[in-house]
Amino acid sequence: MGTNYNCMKKITRTLSILGLAVFVMLQFCVKPPDYPDEPVITFERLSKTTMFQSPFGQDSVVITFSFTDGDGDLGFKDDAEESIFIVDGRDSFQKPSYRIPLIEQQGAGNGISGEISIVVPTTCCIYPPPLPPCDTLNAPQQLDTVFYLIKIKDRAGHFSNEIQTAPITLICKR
Repeated sequence: MGTNYNCMKKITRTLSILGLAVFVMLQFCVKPPDYPDEPVITFERLSKTTMFQSPFGQDSVVITFSFTDGDGDLGFKDDAEESIFIVDGRDSFQKPSYRIPLIEQQGAGNGISGEISIVVPTTCCIYPPPLPPCDTLNAPQQLDTVFYLIKIKDRAGHFSNEIQTAPITLICKR
């Protein structure tokens, strides 16, 4: 009886160790991302929070945001297709749009994620009527604040959520 008992004890111990090893290995299996088909974007950062106003875009800020897209259809082969849309949050003025280059699908899963950084030229301070914007000599105020609203579009025509950047201080007078 002693030999059978010891043998059963070893088998039980071995099965317990194998079961634990399988459990541990399953905990570390990589699951493919489960993103929605519509792009989702999140504001990440600005390269700086102050710019000089200018009608000629002599200053700029880099805006970085992250994205996910469940079906991985971001970007276009056609150079004319716009896919990043920016609006001045002060007056809803549409800034020039940007294009996301074609992002090729990688591997078996179609979900993609990453970061996009865009350079946005400065804008003008907005003054009370009837004063024209961008007057640096007769500016009635020293500073203005701008923020941008951004959304993107994928090849299927799905628009992302809209994000808002952190505020950017515009220096109206030099």
